[in-house]
Amino acid sequence: MKNQYFGDINDYRKYGLLRAIFRVADFRTVVTWMLTPDDGSTDGKFVKYLSEPEKWSKHDPSLYLQLSRIMASEKERKVEHIEKTGLLKNTLFYSQFVPDKAVDREAWFADLSARSTACDLMFLDPDNGLEVKSKPYGRKHSSKYLFWHEVESLWNFGKSLLIYQHFIREKRVNFIQRMLGALKNVSSGSYVEAFSTPHVVFLMALQQEHHILHEPIVKSVQASWSGQIKHWELTRAQQMR
Repeated sequence: MKNQYFGDINDYRKYGLLRAIFRVADFRTVVTWMLTPDDGSTDGKFVKYLSEPEKWSKHDPSLYLQLSRIMASEKERKVEHIEKTGLLKNTLFYSQFVPDKAVDREAWFADLSARSTACDLMFLDPDNGLEVKSKPYGRKHSSKYLFWHEVESLWNFGKSLLIYQHFIREKRVNFIQRMLGALKNVSSGSYVEAFSTPHVVFLMALQQEHHILHEPIVKSVQASWSGQIKHWELTRAQQMR
């Protein structure tokens, strides 16, 4: 995540997904922004939706109103603005920038883990998503990725997980299937599923005690975000290949 993305259409859907989950699941949550420095690109400029309330506000009116007010009044785009609204209830925020160097990354992860002991759900928001071979752990720009060994560690700490992942140049059904399979492999006993938007997919792994929340979560998301956020299960992705 970069502060420059704050308030764009992807953010609206992202916060909306979290709020739809929170409506039916009383999770104690840690939102881990996985911040990296702004880069001066035009990413995050997709804010036209804020001038189209008749189309967009219906999905989450309170969230839409708050984002509209923030974007109109604040000179700088920062994730801390959403933290102050109270829109993400029962949530702690971890805003430390992610380092590239392995030793610093290990310290960052240890601190995150220590601060997350009391939480039930961890939302992880890397720039790009899960690791790729071209950016190995500890190398330059590895901070833009979450690594599978980190996912497995958090899972073994007893946390349910929600992970932000950009689509890549691969057929989306196949990509979702592959990523859900990989997530299942590192989260023993999990219920894995995904929620996709036109640009990204959110991968979810529910701990066994949270399996009962699967159906209410899906219904809540679909009730608010029909046409914008699509639900996938591992078996459904397999059937649609």
